[in-house]
Amino acid sequence: MDMLTKSKNKRAWQRMLSGRRLDILFPSPLDIEIEDIAQGLSRVARWNGQTIGKYSFSVAEHSLLVERIFSSFFVNPQKKWQLSCLLHDSSEYVIGDMISPFKNSIGGEYRKVEKDLLDSIHLRFNLPTKIPHGIESKIKKADKIAAFIEATQLAGFTINEAKSLFCNPNPSFREIKITSSKPSKAKKKFLERFFDLYKNL
Repeated sequence: MDMLTKSKNKRAWQRMLSGRRLDILFPSPLDIEIEDIAQGLSRVARWNGQTIGKYSFSVAEHSLLVERIFSSFFVNPQKKWQLSCLLHDSSEYVIGDMISPFKNSIGGEYRKVEKDLLDSIHLRFNLPTKIPHGIESKIKKADKIAAFIEATQLAGFTINEAKSLFCNPNPSFREIKITSSKPSKAKKKFLERFFDLYKNL
């Protein structure tokens, strides 16, 4: 019996500060609010909190960094793909940020939960659930560049370690400087960028 079957008769919902109750295993777009996403992502730590600075570098900050890098790949990026990029890790507002090796060890059930949540988030904000391969590959590329920057500036990795694990980014990307900020500031910046993109879809 798989995880989803076993959980049908058990509580699998998360109560949000908005008052919404999101069923994590069977999510509905109607129960998703951007304020809840921003609240969660601004308090979920990247690198399991193993970063320098007064505050953990949050998934909200990571999302902003990835979207900044992704947008730089285009002369005139489309808002819907910029927003899709900003929300690429948005499922983590309820399931947290697991490092990739651990995700891979868990297997397909975790990936299904993650995908179902992300699809519901996309539907909630009028985004396609299927992203073109070319766009998806650029989001992944931006994600790896962001991981390199975070790893070398905040998480204690050497340049060579980060190159071997993530990528070897163009020098212009290495010049991007990042710091962690308090959750309320990260939340505010995430929401500002979200609404800037969403209003122009």
